[in-house]
Amino acid sequence: MNIGGTIVIFIILWWVVFLALLPMGVTARWESEDDGVRGAEPGAPVDPQLKRKAIRATAIASILTIIVSAIIAVISFLPGVY
Repeated sequence: MNIGGTIVIFIILWWVVFLALLPMGVTARWESEDDGVRGAEPGAPVDPQLKRKAIRATAIASILTIIVSAIIAVISFLPGVY
């Protein structure tokens, strides 16, 4: 597999993992003691921790990309495939 294919796989996996991580550990304004901003939407998160989730998504997507690339490399060497 070429570098372009690897980049595409990484981007797709990153978004899937990032969107899966988004709801984890989020507290809505109505659930917290301190409302924070007056007039804010009650369902808005108090601290979404986007930077931490982006870093975790990058780490997880990197590992998954390596695994998927290894599987594709092994499959490409099997007889009768490709």
